[in-house]
Amino acid sequence: MSAIRSLLFLFFQILVTPVYAFVMLSLFWIPRVPMYRLAAHWCRMNLRGARWICGIRHRVEGRENIPPAGAPHIVMSKHSSTWETMALTMFFPPLAYVAKKELLSIPFFGWGFALASPITIDRKAGLDAMQQIATQGRDRFKQGFWIVVYPEGTRIRAGTRAKYKTGGARLARELGVPMVPVAHNAGWLWPKGVFGKRPGTITISFGSPIAPDGKDAQQLTAEVETWIENEVARLGKPR
Repeated sequence: MSAIRSLLFLFFQILVTPVYAFVMLSLFWIPRVPMYRLAAHWCRMNLRGARWICGIRHRVEGRENIPPAGAPHIVMSKHSSTWETMALTMFFPPLAYVAKKELLSIPFFGWGFALASPITIDRKAGLDAMQQIATQGRDRFKQGFWIVVYPEGTRIRAGTRAKYKTGGARLARELGVPMVPVAHNAGWLWPKGVFGKRPGTITISFGSPIAPDGKDAQQLTAEVETWIENEVARLGKPR
């Protein structure tokens, strides 16, 4: 049944995604924030589809820790599923995701993603990648966006963990903004890959902002990692 639901959801995405991509490409001339809101609506449509077809619901903890939309922040999120990439758009101001440049070449999804104002990096650039992120990050803040960083660098299988990279903390220090840690247990219900989605209720949890004042990148990263991983352990498997 899980495989059948996952296949039906894939068909749903195949139907929905080109429509949004076509609309966004047709409206390429509109400002960045309205364009982002079109992409965010695609995310919400996919989450609704996951609920209707796969029975994947969610609940929220720590909503009071989300800062008001005024001052920009960096969102530091656990990355174990595609679910949280879409779900974050429901809780924060417009978001610029730090992502590898190769994603932009994916038909339909990549074309729409490119118009949603991500911060794209060329991993071959080495140390220059940090400067790429900082330069684009300043521009996104001016445009009204917050920034999303996945400190693990890639999706991690639920129940496991990877070494957190210091890029998000260095960016917070460079731009002088706090970080909002985010934990969840979505990877158990919506794992990496096309199949394997199963019904249940995901919990997403928001921590208090962590300011970079007086801390180096290693200390900041350790603080973020400790909160996220302890919270993920506390949340456990969804029911």
